Amino acid sequence: MAGSRKFWLGMALGALAGGVISLFDKATRHSVKEDFKKVSGSVTYIVKHPDEFIGEVKETVNKVRTTVEQVSEDVSFIAEKVEEIKDVPPQVAGIVHETKEVFGNMAQAEEDKNKQ
Repeated sequence: MAGSRKFWLGMALGALAGGVISLFDKATRHSVKEDFKKVSGSVTYIVKHPDEFIGEVKETVNKVRTTVEQVSEDVSFIAEKVEEIKDVPPQVAGIVHETKEVFGNMAQAEEDKNKQ
């Protein structure tokens, strides 16, 4: 257990040292400063208006739930239609194929007629 603690302490100190070293770059310092301002502003707003934040989270969760339910229903509908298509007898498929050929031949004949 003591070895594990040393490991995590070393990780934390290494991360801290890496963060401090990265702040030697001016652009990085500026970027971190701007990010900190944004985050602290958001946190301050949430602390001052927790009910509004909770309401927004609930609304987002409800939207996600509704979307997931709708997608689930759509997938079920599609799966049902696929099963129905599988049940189409080969004779019907043959009739559809023959009809398609007839319409194709009719269209070809019409094109040939228009070319003359």
